[in-house]
Amino acid sequence: MILPGRAACPQLGEPVAVTATGADWARVRADLRHHGSALVHGRLADWRPDEGDERALRAVLGRDWARYRDIAHDEIRKRYAASRSLLKHAAAAALRADVSDVELAYGPTGRPSLRGCDQIDISLSHTDDLLLVGLTSRGLIGVDAELASRQLYRKGLAQHICTPQERRDLERLPDEERNPSLLRLWTLKEAYSKAIGQGMQFRFSEFGFGPDGKPVRVNRPDGTPGVGAEWFFRTYSLDVGGVLFVVSAAVHDAGLGRTLDTEITTMLDAETVDVINASLRDKA
Repeated sequence: MILPGRAACPQLGEPVAVTATGADWARVRADLRHHGSALVHGRLADWRPDEGDERALRAVLGRDWARYRDIAHDEIRKRYAASRSLLKHAAAAALRADVSDVELAYGPTGRPSLRGCDQIDISLSHTDDLLLVGLTSRGLIGVDAELASRQLYRKGLAQHICTPQERRDLERLPDEERNPSLLRLWTLKEAYSKAIGQGMQFRFSEFGFGPDGKPVRVNRPDGTPGVGAEWFFRTYSLDVGGVLFVVSAAVHDAGLGRTLDTEITTMLDAETVDVINASLRDKA
C-alpha cells in the first residue's frame, strides 16, 4: 500500500512478496518489463539458510561464502546469508539464470552489484524480519526500510539528518505526524544515498525532500530543486506478518530506455558462461 499523499509513479510498482519456496518470480519479471524496476520482499524467517546443508548454502552464496564464514555472531551470520540469498534469487529470476551462476560484487561503500551483468542494477535493505531487494533496468536503484514504530523524531536529532527547510516543514506539522514524516524522509534519503553509491558518507543534512503531498524530488538545503526529472521516488507502508514498515525506493533513469531483455544468455554465449563459472568455482 502506498502511504497517503504519496503518489504512485510509473517507474515503480507494488512490492512483491516472495518465499524461499514457490516464489512468484513471473510477477517480478513482469514488473521489470512493465515498469523497468521491481521491488521484492521476504521474511527473514523464511529465508534463513539451512546450515546443515553446507554444500547447498555454499552454492547459493558463491564468493560470499568466505565472508559468511568469517562472521562470528550467529544471528548476524544468518541474516547475512538470508539477505544475500534473496538478493541472488531475485537477480537470477530477472536474468533467467541459475542462482549459483549469479555472483555479487561490492563497491567501496559496500554497494552490491551483479558481477559481469550490467543489464540490472540492484539494492538491498533489511531490518527486523523484513528483507527488501530493488531491481532496475533503467539505470540505478536504491531501497531502504524501517519499522514504522521506530521513534526517530526527538529533540536535537532532526538538525543532524534534516535540511533547514525540512526542519521548518516538520515543525509545521502536528506532533503526532512528525515522527512518521521523519521516517519517510529518512528512508528516502537512505534509498537515494544507496542509489548513488554513497551510503552514509553523504551527510543527510546536505540534501532533502519536500513535504508529503507534493512531487517527490531531491532538494538543496534551502528547499530549491537539486535534481531533475531523471529521478523517481516512491514510499510505501508495508505490512509483513502484522508488523508495519516504511519502505522507500529511488530510481535513476539513465535515459537509455528500458532494457526489456534482461536474460543473462543474451549478453554472454553459453561457452563463455561455462568458462567464467568454472573459473569462479576454482577460486572459491
